[in-house]
Amino acid sequence: MSSHAEKPIGIFYEHPVWFKPLFEELESRKIPYVRINAAEHSYNPAEIESPYSLVVNRMSSSAYLRGNTQGIFHAANYLAHLERIGVPTINGAAAQNIESSKAKQLSLLTSLGVLYPKTKVVNHISQLEPAARTLQFPVVIKVNIGGSGAGIVRFDTLDGLKKAVDQGQINLGIDHTALVQEYIAPAGNHIVRIETLNGKFLYAIKVHTTGESFNLCPAELCQVPDPNDAQACLTEAPKKGIQVEGYTPPAELVQKAEKIFKTAGIDVGGIEYLVDGRNGQAYFYDINALSNFVADAVNVVGFNPYKNFVDYIEYRLQKHYQTQPAYAL
Repeated sequence: MSSHAEKPIGIFYEHPVWFKPLFEELESRKIPYVRINAAEHSYNPAEIESPYSLVVNRMSSSAYLRGNTQGIFHAANYLAHLERIGVPTINGAAAQNIESSKAKQLSLLTSLGVLYPKTKVVNHISQLEPAARTLQFPVVIKVNIGGSGAGIVRFDTLDGLKKAVDQGQINLGIDHTALVQEYIAPAGNHIVRIETLNGKFLYAIKVHTTGESFNLCPAELCQVPDPNDAQACLTEAPKKGIQVEGYTPPAELVQKAEKIFKTAGIDVGGIEYLVDGRNGQAYFYDINALSNFVADAVNVVGFNPYKNFVDYIEYRLQKHYQTQPAYAL
């Protein structure tokens, strides 16, 4: 096998602008890399060697908003192929498996004893009403494969849900699977997002919301995902009336987040939780293996997390090819 030093790393991604800071950090260190377009890609399943020394998976579950649904399903196959032939991956097949299924995320949380809002998983529109009847209103319906808050609708009453069903207004998403979930009003009108790297806490932020949107992704900060505007999700928070601030969560919740990511095999990612305004209980509700770090991170959390991310990429290369001592956060 060729020396890894002769091969670039591969960045497998689909969104046209989200990863500019990552590319800039790699270039500043003169680390050879190739941008791999996940939306238009092919590979040879018979190959026994890859042109890449390591592949970083940055495939987004919101790709279908940009007409790139095929990339989501292709990613799982490609990552499994890479791992079979011994290519190290960051956020590999296991991470992609969790990233692309909210239902699997909740099964993972259940296995770890982590609380989340009461939920039913359905695969047909006829099951929405029966599922909702077992829950307390308001409820939200979330597509199983989604991102950027897309495909989430809220219903305050059963009658409202029935009317939407009768009029064919509900889309169950690209895999025809959805979550019917109790809506919990967050205390203080904010949620908390914890970012981890290599299974360890990296930083956390509070994301304040007006309550008008379900899209609380701190890197995107757009209230209405617009598939026709690639720049929309990079708008700064103040322009959208959303406040973001650095935050230190309780140690118990940090430990839970770390355990979730270690169990899921997610190398870098974020998880969100909210505190129920009625009883003070914390509920986790969304795992994101596509870790778009918070915009203006230096001012918000005090450092540039892309530097830490590239440190980790270098560590994984060194570890796999046994050329350098261990990495530490």
